[in-house]
Amino acid sequence: MQPGLDETEWREDCAPRRVLSLFATKWTSMVLHTLHARHGGAARTGVLLRSLPGISKKMLTQTLREMEAIGLIEREVQAVMPPAVEYRLTVLGRRFVEPVTLLYDWGRRNADALDALGSRAGARRE
Repeated sequence: MQPGLDETEWREDCAPRRVLSLFATKWTSMVLHTLHARHGGAARTGVLLRSLPGISKKMLTQTLREMEAIGLIEREVQAVMPPAVEYRLTVLGRRFVEPVTLLYDWGRRNADALDALGSRAGARRE
């Protein structure tokens, strides 16, 4: 154990565990990153669906609902025909983009290390 850390630092409701639980599925971080990096913080459902290869409409809807419930995004129904729904990052969501971006940038810079993990990491390469 590092000096200065005690056992209470790692209790079940500690901040590091809570932040990791937000990203228990890959789609939460990918939706955050996509909204921020590709769409300036806001996008309609169809745009997100096309921007995230491999996600099903059902999984996207579920992820968006969960993200809205915890306050990372807000949902706005636009008064157009047919009705359109736009999702935008909240202030809290924009705060969470920063560590996600750092992690994604690290992944890009260290793709060789990730490749060396092979199938042991549980990730599929396409």
